[in-house]
Amino acid sequence: MCADTPDKTAPDYRKTVFLPETEFPMRAGLPAREPDWLARWEKIGVYDRLRGKTGRAPFILHDGPPYANGHLHIGHALNKILKDMVVRSQQMMGRDARYVPGWDCHGLPIEWKIEERYRQKGLDKDDVDVVAFRQECRRFAEGWIDVQRDEFKRLGVTGNWPDPYLTMDYHAEAVIAEEFLKFLMNGTLYQGSKPVMWSPVEKTALAEAEVEYHDHTSHTIWVRFPVVSASEFKELDGCLQTDLLQSAIVIWTTTPWTIPQNRAVAFNPDVTYGLYEVGSVGEHSTAKPGETLVVADALADAIFTAARVEAHKRLRDVRFEELAALTLAHPLRGVEGASGEWDYDVPMLPGDHVTDEAGTGFVHTAPSHGDDDYQLGLKHGLPMTYNVTEDGSFRADLPLFGGETIINPDGKEGPANVSVIKNLAWAGKLFAKGKIKHSYPHSWRSKAPLIYRNTPQWFVAIDAKLDDDMGEHGQTIRARALKSIDHLVTWTPKSGRNRLHSMIEARPDWVLSRQRAWGVPLTCFVKKAAKPDDPDFLLKSAEINARIVAAFEREGADVWYREGFKEEMLAGVAAPSDYDQVFDVLDVWFDSGSTHAFVLRDRPDGTEDGIADLYLEGTDQHRGWFHSSMLQACGTKGRAPYRGVLTHGFTLDEKGMKMSKSLGNTVAPQEVIDEYGADILRLWVAQSDYTVDLRIGKEILKGTADSYRRLRNTMRFMLGNLAGFAETERVAPADMPELERWVLHRLAELDHAVRKGYAAYDFQGVFQTLFTFCTVDLSAVYFDIRKDVLYCDAADSISRRSVRTVLDLLFHRLATWLAPILVFTMEDVWLSRFPGEESSVHLIDMPETPADWLDEPLAQKWDKIRRVRRVVTAALEVQRTAKVIGASLEAAPVVHVEDPSVLKALQSVPFADICITSGVQLTSDPVPNDAFRLPEVPGVGVVFEAAEGEKCQRCWKILPDVGSHRHEGTCARCDSVLG
Repeated sequence: MCADTPDKTAPDYRKTVFLPETEFPMRAGLPAREPDWLARWEKIGVYDRLRGKTGRAPFILHDGPPYANGHLHIGHALNKILKDMVVRSQQMMGRDARYVPGWDCHGLPIEWKIEERYRQKGLDKDDVDVVAFRQECRRFAEGWIDVQRDEFKRLGVTGNWPDPYLTMDYHAEAVIAEEFLKFLMNGTLYQGSKPVMWSPVEKTALAEAEVEYHDHTSHTIWVRFPVVSASEFKELDGCLQTDLLQSAIVIWTTTPWTIPQNRAVAFNPDVTYGLYEVGSVGEHSTAKPGETLVVADALADAIFTAARVEAHKRLRDVRFEELAALTLAHPLRGVEGASGEWDYDVPMLPGDHVTDEAGTGFVHTAPSHGDDDYQLGLKHGLPMTYNVTEDGSFRADLPLFGGETIINPDGKEGPANVSVIKNLAWAGKLFAKGKIKHSYPHSWRSKAPLIYRNTPQWFVAIDAKLDDDMGEHGQTIRARALKSIDHLVTWTPKSGRNRLHSMIEARPDWVLSRQRAWGVPLTCFVKKAAKPDDPDFLLKSAEINARIVAAFEREGADVWYREGFKEEMLAGVAAPSDYDQVFDVLDVWFDSGSTHAFVLRDRPDGTEDGIADLYLEGTDQHRGWFHSSMLQACGTKGRAPYRGVLTHGFTLDEKGMKMSKSLGNTVAPQEVIDEYGADILRLWVAQSDYTVDLRIGKEILKGTADSYRRLRNTMRFMLGNLAGFAETERVAPADMPELERWVLHRLAELDHAVRKGYAAYDFQGVFQTLFTFCTVDLSAVYFDIRKDVLYCDAADSISRRSVRTVLDLLFHRLATWLAPILVFTMEDVWLSRFPGEESSVHLIDMPETPADWLDEPLAQKWDKIRRVRRVVTAALEVQRTAKVIGASLEAAPVVHVEDPSVLKALQSVPFADICITSGVQLTSDPVPNDAFRLPEVPGVGVVFEAAEGEKCQRCWKILPDVGSHRHEGTCARCDSVLG
């Protein structure tokens, strides 16, 4: 229809035109209206009613549990919205998509909060009864679970919210203990003393997943290790090896506090070393003119520069056979007040981990404080040291440094580093010093720096042969995990496979124990008189294990701390006085890694085989939940507990920077909901590529809101023009005009694309496909063309009935295709057409689309028609801009078409209606030079001609016959409609 107004002197035909009718508002008002839909879904029990649909194959997305200790951030929103889109789309494609939300309730995040309360009151946690403390932690978690549950629901996330899983439920704690006891019984559990990542502030070991890396400024020192002897002397190139006896090996470290624990110096046989003599030195240099030192050639200049050495000379090569023969003195040997603590020899040992990329080419080795150091010490029988206590201080009786802290309780550096540096200087062994800013491990809870510390811990050996009957995928945990990764799991994106594979392939044994209070205890007993490597060190009894699990089922894990519990458990099986009870708690990742057992396996809404179809979390969970679940299940189930893994990136601000409260660039989900509504947040997720880091901010959200408005207008147009639609109007596809059959063809194509996209979790692809269809194919083409038919054709005409039939088919598909993404808006759309107390789009499946709607020859024909139409509309836009015409109905252009097949296609359809002109002349005559053309549509030219005749006062077309009919000022079509 024409965009201007009819002649005011002519009859008013407005009431005879079928204008759109709908109560669906143009403005969404989502922030105010969404809570009502949430309440409605809860009232009619949408989630439970879906469970009543029988005969469906289950689809289980197992929820990775967030910690119950604070309000949601935007990363939580991204994660839960993605999960919801997976669950809803699978349900609407015919699956029984059950979703059980869960919470991780044990561990440091919660315990640390309770300790903060104690510290604020001046109390010491260790003075409080452990069960009372644990109950405080439980109450804290319960409070935050209620808060987070409401915040997750406000995002439109469906699920079994009344009955979530909690790792602190009694049954969960019983199963976690039971899963731990399987490792006890299958021979992989052992107690070992090795360096682990340790938090002096939290006084516990940490897993790699609990560690984050931040820039940190460390002391850096170059230290002389004097050569004291060699195992043999040989003449080499006319020079006796005895010159090395007067020299020193120089090491470099960023952890001066580890020097008192040194037990060896490592070198690499493939690195080139030289003997160097110091010449002149600068002011404040600790180097000594004339001294000789051995360093890697590639690093010599940098070393001497750091030591303010102004001149140095390379004397000769130093061969690796010479290095291997040397014995060194500890740099603190003979220091006054050391009481002989460091008067031992230090061997030189070959190590592949040594490089000449930084440092000196030699690595100071403290087996108690680093994994490479530990492995080298294990290989060569180096002794372990126990100089560092749980609070990060040196043992009180350590000479020179006793009681000094490495990291203070407030997380700041203690005096230990400086004290060691000073003592090295007094001993004459400090060659140079400085500071370096580098990436350093910190606790992700206290944010304090960490250290490597040797302590007795409980481990699961991932390369030990398992004593079980689940060897189909390997005999060790590592073998089963790698087999699962390569053959049993689908990865989205595929790069996730490589990441987890490399981690599992290289990882050490799993440290299970934590020296904390709030968690599931390591439910085992050790023989007092036995050593960890004795066969009877661990008490293994199926009967005792069953008693423990039953007690946890009845009373929860707190019962482990009840006085007399050991005696009760061991009665009649073993003498309680012969055994100690272990009071360490399990790594919280073991808790969440065990959820497959008490959620997937044990719940009625779980799975028959205890394996999920999908685990979905952020990329950090390759070292977290994906990782621990894999290790745990491979030890107790023999394979991964999931068939698919989907990972998403992190959230950044609009400039691509990490969000930080200090920078003021955070985006809180509730703020977005308050301003725009949750559907806009959900649409932001759907429009983003979640496989990489996602940006969000005010401008991005404005763009998202604009896309939403355009989509909403599409749905509003359909609703308005479907008012009163009845089944008696429906037209069979075979009886429809070509344009309608082309739309049906597009629907058949889209049905395939949407289902394929949802099956692959490609929400961005699904939304972009549908958005482009709505804005380009529908709003800009189909709706624009068919407004005239909808508004002006007779109500019972085959043309109008066909359009309304297509709109109905479009409505059902678009509403259900978009419902997993825009959960509130599509409910609004659905109820605007199908009101009722029990009605909901979320109870409906995506309708099946007949395959015979596909018509590729018709699609190819209409592709040609649309290309020519584009030239016509562009030509008319030039005339409109020049104010030659006000609307396209004022035109009747001449269209020159060179290709006979294209011309034939145009002649077979009402091309003037398709171009929304009052007329059109199609010709094969050559394109005039002054014709309008588009470079991308060759062989087509348009010459503007004004439409001839009068304007119909009903449909506004300009036609020669207007005014010649019974009804004044109408064209033949409108006259016949008016009767």
